[in-house]
Amino acid sequence: MSKKQSVLHQDVKVINMGIKRFSEDLKEAGVPVIHMDWRPPAGGNWRLIKMLDRITEESGFDRDE
Repeated sequence: MSKKQSVLHQDVKVINMGIKRFSEDLKEAGVPVIHMDWRPPAGGNWRLIKMLDRITEESGFDRDE
């Protein structure tokens, strides 16, 4: 094995996005986990997402800032 430690021999740390039950199961198993309540923008409706992106672009607003 190289000087770098394999990820298989490191402690597991998890960021869970979406389904909260996954993070609850990991916590019960003693795994350090952070749950992030994430949902797709516009409920996952691609047509609505495109419309919102167009409005954002035309406004000059950068949502990543």
